[in-house]
Amino acid sequence: MTTQPLQFLRRGQPVALGNVPPDRTLLEVLREDLGCTGTKEGCGEGDCGACTVVLGEERGGRLHYSAVNSCIRLAHSVNGMALWTVEDLAEDPLIQPVGDAPAAPQTITLHPAQEAMVQCHGSQCGFCTPGFVMSLFGMYQNHVCHGEPITRELAQEELSGNLCRCTGYRPILDAAQQMAALPGMAVNEAEVLQKLKLLAQDLSAQAANFSYIAPTSQAALLAARAAHPGAQIVAGCTDVGLWVTKQHKQYTQVIDVTRAAELREVAQHAEAIHIGAAVSLTDAFAALTAQWPQLHRFATRFAGLPVRNSGTLGGNVANGSPIGDSMPLLIALRAQVVLASQARGELQLPLEDLYTGYRQNVMAADELLVRIVVPRPTAQEQLRAYKISKRFDDDISAVCLVLNLDIADGTVQRASIGAGGVAATPARARQTEAALAGQPWTEATAQRAAAVLQAEFSPISDMRASGAYRRQVLGSLLQRYWLESQGHPSVSLDTLTLEATV
Repeated sequence: MTTQPLQFLRRGQPVALGNVPPDRTLLEVLREDLGCTGTKEGCGEGDCGACTVVLGEERGGRLHYSAVNSCIRLAHSVNGMALWTVEDLAEDPLIQPVGDAPAAPQTITLHPAQEAMVQCHGSQCGFCTPGFVMSLFGMYQNHVCHGEPITRELAQEELSGNLCRCTGYRPILDAAQQMAALPGMAVNEAEVLQKLKLLAQDLSAQAANFSYIAPTSQAALLAARAAHPGAQIVAGCTDVGLWVTKQHKQYTQVIDVTRAAELREVAQHAEAIHIGAAVSLTDAFAALTAQWPQLHRFATRFAGLPVRNSGTLGGNVANGSPIGDSMPLLIALRAQVVLASQARGELQLPLEDLYTGYRQNVMAADELLVRIVVPRPTAQEQLRAYKISKRFDDDISAVCLVLNLDIADGTVQRASIGAGGVAATPARARQTEAALAGQPWTEATAQRAAAVLQAEFSPISDMRASGAYRRQVLGSLLQRYWLESQGHPSVSLDTLTLEATV
């Protein structure tokens, strides 16, 4: 099966590599094929951030930067993009000083992300440092270059996907805030965009890639799915990448959904928000928090930023993991999913009806999830989302519970509750919803509903929590929701932990 050359922009010049297998990771290409060993291989699963690189692509006439994990990102997914590794920041001719003071001749001028780490003593063993520097570079381009301040809270959020075992986070967070005070440097975006345009023209002239297929429209995507029902579907690869690195699975044919224009859109309609299946988690959560600002904290606790930059909302939903945090949220928001096939067109159904068992769903072999429809909030609804895990950042939920109650005149008019980590699939708490609907919103009602919620599921015991603990947490979270609805301040261990480090 043939592959077309992998092409991307690096240091202002196109890089072309032939015979790259469809399941080869970007980290493998960087370290083994290009000798770029500054990018480190740590966990191999997108948790530690040592392998972080920054991608640039054109969006709406501007250059958009994303820090991503190269260890689980398939190499062909960066076709036609700009790429920066830690070796590039001091040597890329398109990263230039800002203002009238040019760099001294024949010297290496560190990028502010690097210089700040030096000045703030943000590195000891150095293994994690390249990943931190690249996350800082992404932060610098997305915020400092636009005149936006980097607060301590922003630094914590955007470095949540980078782990350090020896330096400690205080000096690294100091470095994030120090960058803006150093002599400025910026990417020559106009030139990068021009070079990306030329690269796109070159790519469009190439023959179709039969081992890594990345259609640019929904119609072409569905045609490819119909023609190749056995191909592995990928989006951000934040889960499939682990199957490659940890389970050593091999794929001879891959269909990438992230290039289809319709699947990359967030469309605002009068009654609902339509989120394309290939919209990144970062952008999808931004669209949701614009309507429900109280979700910001919950959204930033979904993995780390590099995972959210690569992973997609549609991929998380289609994957159907019982501990995926987006599904309980979407169930509580009464979201619907739209499935599509070339032969039968589109079908819309409630998200909770998508699943038939553990990581199993109703989709046929020629069908794909193409978008998610989220109704806009009502005036009466009160939404709260809770994530219980052992760490505040970058951790998998033991229990995820999202409650959305429409309360008017002291009565629960409607209840929608999504739960994760308590069943073989993301689940809707239908019995608890029925126990709440039509009842006066009182402490007694909340206590009765909490008892129903505890009895509704039979969660398993595993390394994250026991079944008994999960049942106890379900009831406690519903009672917490009641207290918060009455104006009681919310204080929890994760709140105290976060505030102690700011």
